This record gives sequence, C-alpha cells and structure tokens, in this order.
Amino acid sequence: MAKVSKNARVAQRSANAGSGKDHVRVVKPIKDPKTGKYTYKEVIVHKDKVKEFFSDVK
Repeated sequence: MAKVSKNARVAQRSANAGSGKDHVRVVKPIKDPKTGKYTYKEVIVHKDKVKEFFSDVK
C-alpha cells in the first residue's frame, strides 16, 4: 500500500474547506390563524439565501 504525503492531505482539506461553512440553520415562526399558536419551520439554507427565506410568505 502506498503512502500519502502530508502535503496531499492538506491540499485536499483546503479544497473542501468551504463546503459546510456556507450554510446556516434558520428558524422561522409561523402563526396559525385559527388557534393563534406558533409552529416553527427549521431549515438549513445557504447564507446568501437567508433574506429570501424570511421574505417568503407561506
């Protein structure tokens, strides 16, 4: 079995570094018109799409 150099592992980690850090978990309260109680919608979205998520009326 061949050895993998330390430099190859560092390069691979730096190539994958930004993949998970660009997403955030957002929680949006939604009020039920009949009962007045709140439910919460929890979603993981890209950090550039957070304002779009909160601006949607559903």
